[in-house]
Amino acid sequence: MRRIILASASPRRKELLKQLIGEKFLVYPSSYEEPPQPGLNPEEVLLKHSVEKARDVAKHFNSGIVISADTSVIYNGEILGKPGSPENAEKMLEKVSGREIQVITGLTVLDLDSMQEISEFESTNVWMAKISKEQISAYVRTGEPLDKAGAFAAQGKGAVLVEKVDGDFFNVVGLPLFRLGKILERLGVSVFEKGFS
Repeated sequence: MRRIILASASPRRKELLKQLIGEKFLVYPSSYEEPPQPGLNPEEVLLKHSVEKARDVAKHFNSGIVISADTSVIYNGEILGKPGSPENAEKMLEKVSGREIQVITGLTVLDLDSMQEISEFESTNVWMAKISKEQISAYVRTGEPLDKAGAFAAQGKGAVLVEKVDGDFFNVVGLPLFRLGKILERLGVSVFEKGFS
């Protein structure tokens, strides 16, 4: 069976990939730094980052399939990354309160055996609930939003901030499983096979 390599340190992506193919895959985080990409739109930026992450990890292996992803929240054409601080998290949540946002993931699958590289993006529309300042402060105090793109986790306590999702819910968590499954099929790998190594 084919060896699958996840080019990400994200525990959420690891859990989602496990849901799709089981536990037999390697986790090898990329050291790519994600520099600014002036002149590119959000989709192009996320695709570029996912491609570079996959290529960076691919250098360490002779065979197998490398999967990488880069997910961000987009509001009004602006990429909302990880807030990093409580103050930034509160500002982000105030900005998206009661608004429609997009969650976009650049996804790259690199087959080292056939040297095929497939990169696509997945976009999901998310309607955020109207959130009071008190709710925002209480949510930020949990610490959950600090390392999440857009300052919320739809699969965690942040679920109560998400009113509606149109598209792939797993994309909002960080790995669009439907699209990934389709790409793997194109590379001759069925997620229903047993025995990934």
